[in-house]
Amino acid sequence: MTEVNKNKVRTDEAWRHLYARLDKDSLLVEAGEEVIRRRLFLKWGTVAAAMLAGVICLMSVWWLMPGNDTGNLNLVTQENREKSTLVTTLEDGSIVYLGQESVLQYPEHFATDKREVNLHGEAFFDVAKKHEQTFLIETEKVQIEVLGTCFNVEAYEQNTEVITTLIEGKVDFMFEKDAGVKHVFLSPREKLVYDSETDKVHLYKTSGKSELAWKDGEVVLDNTPLEEALWMLEKRYSVKFVIKNEKLKNSSFTGTFTNQRLEKILEYFKVSSKIRWQHINDDKDGSDRKKEIIEIY
Repeated sequence: MTEVNKNKVRTDEAWRHLYARLDKDSLLVEAGEEVIRRRLFLKWGTVAAAMLAGVICLMSVWWLMPGNDTGNLNLVTQENREKSTLVTTLEDGSIVYLGQESVLQYPEHFATDKREVNLHGEAFFDVAKKHEQTFLIETEKVQIEVLGTCFNVEAYEQNTEVITTLIEGKVDFMFEKDAGVKHVFLSPREKLVYDSETDKVHLYKTSGKSELAWKDGEVVLDNTPLEEALWMLEKRYSVKFVIKNEKLKNSSFTGTFTNQRLEKILEYFKVSSKIRWQHINDDKDGSDRKKEIIEIY
């Protein structure tokens, strides 16, 4: 079997596993085996296109310092620079769906007592249950400990907020505060928003549909404030928005957008809230790639 075919099989199995879990939790808008087969086909087509377009998977090696009983470990770095989801299956059977402009680092072989990964950006984790091995996610600002669960993490370096949405299982969200470590335990269908500048934590109830829509290439808005809606569009379309009229921040939007051009979505915003928008000059982000800037006024 060629490497491409092997990757296709692993990807299809990962999507089928995820849809089974989401269907169990009533997070799929459509149901039925035929729908799942059709969506799996679309997902593989998206992933394959992204691979051909240049989704970059960087394989790097570091020799870790002594301190665990497994000795030296190869550290794998996967980077998704495109708009599609990059599916990765870890050594323990855990599945990671890596969002666009996101980076995941993990050892090729986990230590005997823990499974530790590092995330910059956004990812959905379906963690295999192994009570003898703690699963830890390190970000620039927080640490999340997992005990066999499904959840989404958003931790972009340029944002002060770290957002975790728990679908199934249990997680311990940890951050430093007052010279100590603060622990916040999440229950299923809860969304935690942590502000690293103020150390404030907010918990919300959620169905998870909006937070997980990015994996399907969708944008789902449910009475979503303008700033949050624009951030979702920034991630989906790799653009940057600038709001010139502060009064517009009181606007909110509801709707589901699938495979639609950004301009069409903005026209919907314009009709529903009378906002106006225009393209202005390009800017460069931290990766030396140009991002289109759109002004909202």
